[in-house]
Amino acid sequence: MPSTVDTRETPEGLPVAPVSSHNEWDPLEEVVVGRLEGATFPSRHPVVACNIPPWAARLQGLAAGFRYPGALVEQAQRELDQFISLLQSLGVTVRRPDAVDFRQRFGTPDWSSHGFCNTCPRDSLLVVGDEIIETPMAWPCRYFETHSYRSLLKEYFRRGARWTAAPKPQLTDELFEKDFRPPAAGEPMRYILTEYEPVFDAADFVRAGRDLFVTRSNVTNRMGIEWVRRHLGPDYRVHEIESRCRTPMHIDTTFVLLSPGKVMVNPDYVDVDHLPDVLKSWDVLIAPEPDPIDERLLKITSMCGKWLSMNVLMVDEKRVIAERHHVNTLRALERWGFEPIPCDLLHYAPFGGSFHCATLDVRRSGTLESYF
Repeated sequence: MPSTVDTRETPEGLPVAPVSSHNEWDPLEEVVVGRLEGATFPSRHPVVACNIPPWAARLQGLAAGFRYPGALVEQAQRELDQFISLLQSLGVTVRRPDAVDFRQRFGTPDWSSHGFCNTCPRDSLLVVGDEIIETPMAWPCRYFETHSYRSLLKEYFRRGARWTAAPKPQLTDELFEKDFRPPAAGEPMRYILTEYEPVFDAADFVRAGRDLFVTRSNVTNRMGIEWVRRHLGPDYRVHEIESRCRTPMHIDTTFVLLSPGKVMVNPDYVDVDHLPDVLKSWDVLIAPEPDPIDERLLKITSMCGKWLSMNVLMVDEKRVIAERHHVNTLRALERWGFEPIPCDLLHYAPFGGSFHCATLDVRRSGTLESYF
């Protein structure tokens, strides 16, 4: 499916800004959607294994480097194609990364790996205003993932966007806690990452104008959060959301900004009494229990937990794309005053996520504001 470059002009006759996205809810105009072609099971590595159940980590280790089964890919691809068609029917310009064979090996002086996939642009690229930031990811198999977006990044840069890459991490043993095991319920929280160097996934951040919210996780350390804080400077504030998840990775199944004044939180992971003070004036909406998934193969191969039901994409302040299977979530969104648009993407879970993960909103109409 070919990409389409936006050639519109502003009322003043200037080209539309190629990159401009300040929050999660302004009207969506252009989005990057991930690809399934070339995806392989991620390399065997502690930072991969620590985020999934032990039995799944053993299976993943055996499958590392092999292509995903065709039956999984084909079903996910059908749903992804329908999702792209839905976005286009809503007037959204859809862009795609380059297709890559992720079985190829690569390395540094310290380690070697093959790749993973580029299904989730939300992980490796962070858009703040007119800037795209390439993130320093903690998985060795994702080290060069942003190269598949370079055609787009160069185009956006030539058209006026700012393009930054955070320092490439070394990913040596010093970054990872030796013999790490996730904390059991009741134990103090601990993470596999040390503070040896800054690493973070963009998917651990969400944006509300001049305020960003982040979770520390097994792919985002304090140095990574501090790098973002210093890079953005005094015009922005970065607030940490404490997660009670024992294997935290990515904020978009924990804390979901829906519109000005409304945030959806995961009751298992978030203590609403310990949210940042800036949220005291906001409506905190408690996500409903996800509908159960009975499909055995999907449960075995999914890299995500049951709360993927929260992984929604705002089209604007009212309309929200959500998983058709999760009826409880659709009904709750409706009760809260939103207009849910049901869509299928359940079979994308083995590749890393759902609607929010699978997209990177490059342009939303709107300006930089403070909502607090």
